[in-house]
Amino acid sequence: MAEEMKGMRLEQRHGKARVRVGRVWETEDGRHSFAEWSVSITLLSDCLPAYIHGDNSSIVATDTMKNTVYVKAKECSEQISMEDFAIGLGKHFTSFYEQVTAAIIKIMEKPWERMYIDGQSHEHGFKLGSEKHTTEVTVKKSGALLVTSGIEGLAVLKTTKSGFEGFVRDKYTILPETRERMLATEVTASWRYSFESLSSIPAKPLYFNDRYLNVKKVLVDTFFGPPKEGVYSPSVQSTLYQMAEAVLARFPDISSIQLKMPNIHFLPINLSTKENLIVKFEDDVYLPTDEPHGSIEASLSRILSKM
Repeated sequence: MAEEMKGMRLEQRHGKARVRVGRVWETEDGRHSFAEWSVSITLLSDCLPAYIHGDNSSIVATDTMKNTVYVKAKECSEQISMEDFAIGLGKHFTSFYEQVTAAIIKIMEKPWERMYIDGQSHEHGFKLGSEKHTTEVTVKKSGALLVTSGIEGLAVLKTTKSGFEGFVRDKYTILPETRERMLATEVTASWRYSFESLSSIPAKPLYFNDRYLNVKKVLVDTFFGPPKEGVYSPSVQSTLYQMAEAVLARFPDISSIQLKMPNIHFLPINLSTKENLIVKFEDDVYLPTDEPHGSIEASLSRILSKM
């Protein structure tokens, strides 16, 4: 929140970061569901006297924010998506405190997945997965709303059906053109929903959880293509665009999507000297590398999107 005084401009906000909370829900038949969240809260509020005069009477203590997370988690008697939980927190802070004009709630969900034993889902057993579900929700006192969800750490790789040709060549270019290479990346995606007010949020339980799983499936399916024949990728850029386009085509309630897809290199092994080739490898043995890697990102929005 910005304030102007004495020819200067003060911008301020405060909050509580990385509030970790785990929540277990149990159905009547004894089946458990579980979520672990890391919650960060930022409040925009009219608390200028705290900065100018040392008067803390308008400050919402960050410890209070932490405790509010636990209380609101307890109040969720039935399983809830973290987007809905973030919306609920934002509604609380903007309605309960007169001086708070907006609340920004960020949550990252730890990827606990239900265990399967001999093909049967376990009633209360979970294992830690890989990619993480994220969200950022902004709630204003007026009821205006912004909801962005995302995924981090979605590592995908295909061993063929990828190439890179026709790129700019100059005196510094040594990379050979190819129609046969391995393609690996770790996808970070964020998508903004078209909902603009608290009243426009779907009432369907776990709506955002279902949408997250479906978006992830579209991203993965587009990257790999059909199980037997796959799909050719002429570049990471092309594949990124196809993935983003597929999400917007499939989900009309998503107004924009941003994708970051580093090109994680697997370099074909070549053992040779100036005189002779020691061992001939045929795209079957690679040197995995973490650094350096290509950095590719883009966003795709519907024309009316504000992202």
